[in-house]
Amino acid sequence: MVLSNRTMSGTFDDYATAQTTHHQGEIRYVGSREQGETVVTTHPGGERLTPERSLQIARHSPSGFAVGYRGSGPAQLALAVLLDYTDNAALAREHYQTFKEEVISHLEYGADGTWTLTDADIEHVLHDDVAPTA
Repeated sequence: MVLSNRTMSGTFDDYATAQTTHHQGEIRYVGSREQGETVVTTHPGGERLTPERSLQIARHSPSGFAVGYRGSGPAQLALAVLLDYTDNAALAREHYQTFKEEVISHLEYGADGTWTLTDADIEHVLHDDVAPTA
């Protein structure tokens, strides 16, 4: 997916074909803590990922994201990341609980106060459900 200046709110197509349009290793989500809140930015681009769009699919944590355990904040983050990464609501809905269990629940803040997700972390859970574009 090519990151742009779009917001996380808006409409989405449940039946759109999920495709990635990036090169391996290019997409990253970086999390940090600001005033007790988990803040996630997308890289490249530096856009802030918010829960609004993912809340249209499932309302696990309207108050925000979290990592490091198997609760509602990590579920909302898993759904938001997959929705942002694939731009496909059906695919995100199908895989976000597994993504939460296998990836998000194991994230820890490093010595620099951040954590990072790569496209490889995401595609590990999506497997062949996301077709790279030519």
